[in-house]
Amino acid sequence: MKAQELHGHLDALLLAVLEQGALHGYAIIEALRARSDGSLDLPTGTIYPALRRLERAGHVASTWSTVNGRERRTYQLTDAGRRALAGERAGWREFQSTVGRFLDPGTAPGAPV
Repeated sequence: MKAQELHGHLDALLLAVLEQGALHGYAIIEALRARSDGSLDLPTGTIYPALRRLERAGHVASTWSTVNGRERRTYQLTDAGRRALAGERAGWREFQSTVGRFLDPGTAPGAPV
């Protein structure tokens, strides 16, 4: 799956990954890949700008640390990020329900069975 196909959903996916706890950037990429069974193999050029955008919005906070002599930026969800994630989940459920009426045969009210 390409980044373009995730338009409008990447921020929610990143917030959901960080809901489990603080992670550095590459670990976030690995978590997306693992939770999607490899479908979400997104490049750093997609992930890091999104993380910076979420940080500017106050949804994530980051700290620098040194691990084995290497500098790492670790990201964690803020309270505002948790609220944003709850809103994203509610919006996703509504979107899924509405679009499903058209794309999932037999789920629309009055659809032939």
